[in-house]
Amino acid sequence: MNRGKYYLTTAIAYTSGKPHIGNSYEIVMADAIARYKRQQGYDVFFQTGTDEHGQKIEEKAKAAGITPKEFVDNVSNIIKDICKILNISYDKFIRTTDADHEKQVQKMFKRFYDQGDIYKGSYKGMYCTPCESFWTESQLVDGKCPDCGREVTPAEEEAYFFKMSKYADRLIDYINTHPEFIQPVSRKNEMMNNFLLPGLQDLCVSRTSFKWGIPVDFDDKHVVYVWLDALSNYITGIGYDAEGNSTEQYKKLWPADLHLIGKDIIRFHTIYWPIFLMALGEPLPKQVFGHPWLLQGGEKMSKSRGNVIYADDLADMFGVDAVRYFVLHEMPYENDGTITWDLVVERFNSDLANIIGNLVNRTISMSNKYFGGVVTKTGVLEAVDDDLKAVVCAARDKANERMDDMHVADALSEVLALFRRCNKYIDETEPWVLAKDEAKKDRLAEVMYNLTESICIGANLLIPYMPETAGRILEQMNAKERDFDDLDKYGLYESGTKVTDKPEILFARLDLKEVMAKVEEIQAAQRAEYERENGIVAEAEEEVIDIEKKPEITYDDFAKLQFRVGKIIKCEEVPKSKKLLCSQVKIGSEVKQIVSGIKQYYSAEEMVGKKVMVLTNLKPATLAGVVSEGMLLCAEDAEGNLALLAPEKDMPSGAEIC
Repeated sequence: MNRGKYYLTTAIAYTSGKPHIGNSYEIVMADAIARYKRQQGYDVFFQTGTDEHGQKIEEKAKAAGITPKEFVDNVSNIIKDICKILNISYDKFIRTTDADHEKQVQKMFKRFYDQGDIYKGSYKGMYCTPCESFWTESQLVDGKCPDCGREVTPAEEEAYFFKMSKYADRLIDYINTHPEFIQPVSRKNEMMNNFLLPGLQDLCVSRTSFKWGIPVDFDDKHVVYVWLDALSNYITGIGYDAEGNSTEQYKKLWPADLHLIGKDIIRFHTIYWPIFLMALGEPLPKQVFGHPWLLQGGEKMSKSRGNVIYADDLADMFGVDAVRYFVLHEMPYENDGTITWDLVVERFNSDLANIIGNLVNRTISMSNKYFGGVVTKTGVLEAVDDDLKAVVCAARDKANERMDDMHVADALSEVLALFRRCNKYIDETEPWVLAKDEAKKDRLAEVMYNLTESICIGANLLIPYMPETAGRILEQMNAKERDFDDLDKYGLYESGTKVTDKPEILFARLDLKEVMAKVEEIQAAQRAEYERENGIVAEAEEEVIDIEKKPEITYDDFAKLQFRVGKIIKCEEVPKSKKLLCSQVKIGSEVKQIVSGIKQYYSAEEMVGKKVMVLTNLKPATLAGVVSEGMLLCAEDAEGNLALLAPEKDMPSGAEIC
């Protein structure tokens, strides 16, 4: 059934470097939505791509000793590879360096200028290169970029500006009359209260301080600033023409049904982009959904922090569908989600290995053991079957409802609940007990049929989220993919079908220690790469000494010792001794005489005036006929060389060491 068109986009990935899993989450979510809509019968067009202009890329290319185009070609290919690894089923991959895109951006810029929407002026403010954003002093947070928290630099240059205020009232009215336009609602409230209602400033849409951008064709000093360039990909990628000659594809697909973006760029997509479209006379997208972030242990991922997790490393460790399952299942609707290596292992073992993998393997194995793999419907029913069927037949509509309101994690949980109910059904019916009674053979066959049918429906529902796993389950059951409209119908699995005689382990349980050992290798390689990229030279490893440990003491034992800072006011050699020096040490208002075996390392003359650390309540002892009333603290290396310990900062004589 063709339910009509569905045009879905992601934000295009910025080609400043390899994206981590927190960036890649969005493309997986979009792919799940696209597959789900195709399964429903929609004519889906799914577009993603790369954003390839800007000062940051120009600087990175220069540092790498290559042209900006060579730099973005490399990174764009990396992003395409990640899409391939994650089994992303996009229909169009647009690059903002595509010639047709650049041409349309120039046309739009000229049209805005001719309409009086753009004017030339100059900009003076604070600029954040990583975010490609200008800020006023009042917008900064602790003197830094309010979006990313990094350093900003003063910037002043000639620029073209878009008259945002010209369309602000119209946009406010649109948002108020289209409550579904910005989701979740908290994002809408943020845009209205923080930006639109206080009044919009005009937007800088060109730059002159760098060259890596689309040239303004009527003023060659300027290049189009990143957001006008990047945002317009959603229409240029499907054939929009600013001179009125748009393609049939554009007329069919626009407006977009969904822009899926990160919450950090919601402002650009719900304020700037709609205003650009209004100025072009084009309809606005039906919905912009600002998803939360996927954080590493509660922190944003960054190479400098050493906490980056990449999709390819995850896929190598756990398999593609396990990665897709985790990022989709662990991301809340509105609040940020968390990913850690050990949490992935936990979900892999508990949800995938135990609930799904074990269920499929047990069911196929029992069918082979009891019936030679042939699954037969006998009609010998019991009350327990009704509850299983009710759960299974309701799963499609429950997941459907959650997907329609963008609660993707909840939709996937509904599918998992189906598999969990099947495991409970095994415990309730105890096939191994039924198998011992020949009179209950037909009942056993019905139980195996119910399990097989339920698993097949579950596998079909799993297709948008874990397409490879769903396919492997159906293949082992010797079943075909069903129409979406049939997924609430029970009993379509053909009686007499033979399942595979060699059940496959879908998800083998993982050992956390083994996984973390591999993670340490990955992180070490990442640290080395980061240091190499940033010219960080590792310090030579310091020499260390291990000595035999003494027995533990209690704090009470330690508290009996008194350490203080002393100043040596006089020092003499001890007569007839090759090792000893006798020091007069002022400790507060008191002077103590201390004999130390340090003559090989210090002369009496250089001792005078030193601030030293002293054990002051040591019982007096006589050394070489001279009374010693304490001990100077020293460190000793492997060769026996000594060095006096002294306070790191200048401290008064008598200060207590604690």
